[in-house]
Amino acid sequence: MNIYVLLKRTFDTEEKIVVKNGAIQEDGAEFIINPYDEYAVEEAIKLKEEHGGEVTVVTVGTEDSEKELRTALAMGCDKAVLINIEDDVEGGDQYTTSRVLAQYLKEQEVDLIIGGNVAIDGGSGQVGPRVAELLDIPYVTTITKLEIDGTNVKIERDVEGDTEVIETTLPLLVTAQQGLNEPRYPSLPGIMKAKKKPLSELELDDLDLEEDDVEAKTKTIEIYMPAKKDAGKVLEGELADQVKELVSLLHTEAKVV
Repeated sequence: MNIYVLLKRTFDTEEKIVVKNGAIQEDGAEFIINPYDEYAVEEAIKLKEEHGGEVTVVTVGTEDSEKELRTALAMGCDKAVLINIEDDVEGGDQYTTSRVLAQYLKEQEVDLIIGGNVAIDGGSGQVGPRVAELLDIPYVTTITKLEIDGTNVKIERDVEGDTEVIETTLPLLVTAQQGLNEPRYPSLPGIMKAKKKPLSELELDDLDLEEDDVEAKTKTIEIYMPAKKDAGKVLEGELADQVKELVSLLHTEAKVV
């Protein structure tokens, strides 16, 4: 089985992010594999262990993404591909990423593509479905269980607090939701092996793409932090007095009644 994982390098949300002049300051920021993509990596490795085959992890970005690709290799992926668009594209968006990925994947023998449900930096959830549409294959998002029997696939996914069961066939693209699995930590032997695993670097020219082919369809005007909220107020005294004070505050301060 040929499994491809779509991976993105994102900011570590546990670190402090600094926004200056309408942009995130990357100097000194910590970067990690997008957490939802970690579920995708883990599921791909588990499927390889169960059914055999090969797992290739792919990212679109810059040379800085090599660290995250090596981490995926250390977890158990077999190959990595970095599609470097740093010199060709400025201000790419989800269309850019999906167009580049689809162009690469259409030349591969693909059985299954797994990506994260969303990226924690943008949260659009568009790349996976866009890639599937460009490849003209089925896709299922926010999956929490995946079973494969030959070319037949049974999937469970989150839907408004309930679970939906879907049956389909390979080739297929799915996006991973929290609860699908528990990603493993790279072992020391895995880290050592990752240094020798193949990591290929491609550019737009290698994919027969021009800059105009992947030009962004959207533009980010400004990035800013949410406004700080005022501290909450604790009401004290008898319950009746608290109710009166609450109604008064809702009328005079919150101005909602």
